[in-house]
Amino acid sequence: MTQGTAKDVAANAVPPLDAFRDPTLARSLIDTIHALAGGHAINLMEVCGTHTVSIGRYGFRSVMPDGLRLLSGPGCPVCVTANQDVDHAIALARVPGAIIATFGDMMRVPGSTSSLAAEKAAGRDVRMVYSPLDALSLAHDNPGSEVIFMGVGFETTTPTIAAAILEAQAQNLRNFSVFCAHKTTPPALRAIAGDPHTHIDGFILPGHVSTITGIEPYRFLVDEFHIPGVITGFEPIDVLEGIAMLVNMVEKDEPAIQNAYRRGVDTKGNAVARALVNQVFEPCDAIWRGLGPIPQSGLRIRDDFAAFDATRRFEVEVEQTVEPQGCRCGDVLRGRIAPTQCPLFGRKCTPEDPIGPCMVSSEGSCAAYYRYRA
Repeated sequence: MTQGTAKDVAANAVPPLDAFRDPTLARSLIDTIHALAGGHAINLMEVCGTHTVSIGRYGFRSVMPDGLRLLSGPGCPVCVTANQDVDHAIALARVPGAIIATFGDMMRVPGSTSSLAAEKAAGRDVRMVYSPLDALSLAHDNPGSEVIFMGVGFETTTPTIAAAILEAQAQNLRNFSVFCAHKTTPPALRAIAGDPHTHIDGFILPGHVSTITGIEPYRFLVDEFHIPGVITGFEPIDVLEGIAMLVNMVEKDEPAIQNAYRRGVDTKGNAVARALVNQVFEPCDAIWRGLGPIPQSGLRIRDDFAAFDATRRFEVEVEQTVEPQGCRCGDVLRGRIAPTQCPLFGRKCTPEDPIGPCMVSSEGSCAAYYRYRA
């Protein structure tokens, strides 16, 4: 390697992580945000659970200028899973010989009258896994049982679930299936941007999701709603830079979709992952907690892979949906209220004894507010 090449590599290298936690730079960005905002009312919404946690952990709401509000939107997949989907998973857990495999946060999400954790305590076989491949292993090791994986998540998790279904087909694992409750992010952004009761001036766009989608799916925010968006990372400097960029665009009335997370997100996203998802899944209408039905915002398993679709394989009776009384998770997810404005927050609803899903997941808005509140 020549000296010139070495210098070029060093110049283009990703800075060490500490550079994104530099307190001097953070203070400079906060000062910039104050100068740009000018005391005007500005509502910015993040739609990523990791951003929810970052904003709470670093106390960014407390250092924003008067009038600038940081709202948490539908960025936590556990939180937006509709009650009827939870009830359906509970009904599947009651199928004789079934093993339900699920991510940990879903265990404690209350359904209408039960939860997967309660079903496990009652003797149902419900197991926590860390990936859909763990569920495949369960199916391989338990040939006499029906292993049903509860597929919940956004664009980041669906490629691995698609890969698991393809692997199950390749292995001829006929005792493996997926209960599909996947969601896609752009349709939810469209629903919020078009909500007459919610005013959003800019979106802090998700870093993880955007590694798959790229930038293009967000263009409609500018073209149809005149709302800017910035894809950001998760370190303090990442988030503050994204806020500063959004405030600048709002104040200049020059909306655009910008990528401030180039070390993690390519403009075109991950075409290979998207192709994998498209091979196994197809878009469908879906119900989001708090947002209601959103056209073409979910994913269902294509007919070619119907043998791995738990909804089609198992006819179960799902109880009538009952929403938790007093819970305002839906209003929190829409950005209409802060979690602390819910009458149950910190009183009847806590992380130890949650009533709504926003308090269950570690990335839920209510859980983050509760954990990092002053």
